[in-house]
Amino acid sequence: MAGEEESKNKSFKLLGFLDVQKMPCSREAILHGAGGSVAAGLLHFLATSRVKRSFDVGFAGFLLTTLGSWFYCRMNNAKIRVQQRQIQKGIQNKVVYEGTVLDPTNKPRPESPSGSS
Repeated sequence: MAGEEESKNKSFKLLGFLDVQKMPCSREAILHGAGGSVAAGLLHFLATSRVKRSFDVGFAGFLLTTLGSWFYCRMNNAKIRVQQRQIQKGIQNKVVYEGTVLDPTNKPRPESPSGSS
């Protein structure tokens, strides 16, 4: 059981100080970057057979794919948080104004003309 607790607390640190598990979107971004670097480097090597240049292209692919994936994920998370805040405000307003004159769902009914005598 002690081994299970140790494995839960163990985390991957990038560059020795950046905890990947605590930063949002970082794990997925690094995994996407690894895949992007392998694909870019391998395709460049198959096309040109130049090892050093293929490594450079692979490294650039890693950086571009990692940063692109991370920014995309962060933007999506920010958009979702804004939507959640708007929904939460709407629910709070619904609870506060329910049953009052200010309730937007309680529309006044138009009165029928009483000229039929």
